[in-house]
Amino acid sequence: MATTCTISVASDIAPGFAGINETMTLTQAGTLTDIDSTTGFSIRKLSATGAVDLVTMANELVEPKDSVAAKIYIRNIGHKGVIDKSAGVTIGINAEPIGKLYGGDWLMMPLTCIDADDITANPENDSTVVLEYMMFYEEA
Repeated sequence: MATTCTISVASDIAPGFAGINETMTLTQAGTLTDIDSTTGFSIRKLSATGAVDLVTMANELVEPKDSVAAKIYIRNIGHKGVIDKSAGVTIGINAEPIGKLYGGDWLMMPLTCIDADDITANPENDSTVVLEYMMFYEEA
């Protein structure tokens, strides 16, 4: 079974913008073969500042291939059903910031899967936030 991702963007702030509707099938690098592995769906509660590893690449039970078709999905789902737009979490690779997810925000991006390039999360304050995440990758 194929793994697919879909995004739909509608906005009235850009004149003439007709929207974006895209679907992507996650495949192995350079092929039409479906991606074959995942870390599984995980949830992590954070309630203090300081970077933590969401995915420690060197600790993966199945070794992902380096620098290929890996993708990661992360979403700030708030806490106890409350989406708090004031509680941001900086997502990084090897603690190098790539962006901040406020309550309800999500990302999906490609990864290198090199052992030193862990996926980190660093809450901006002590408010409790919950992240859901899942990595898709090719097995080495």
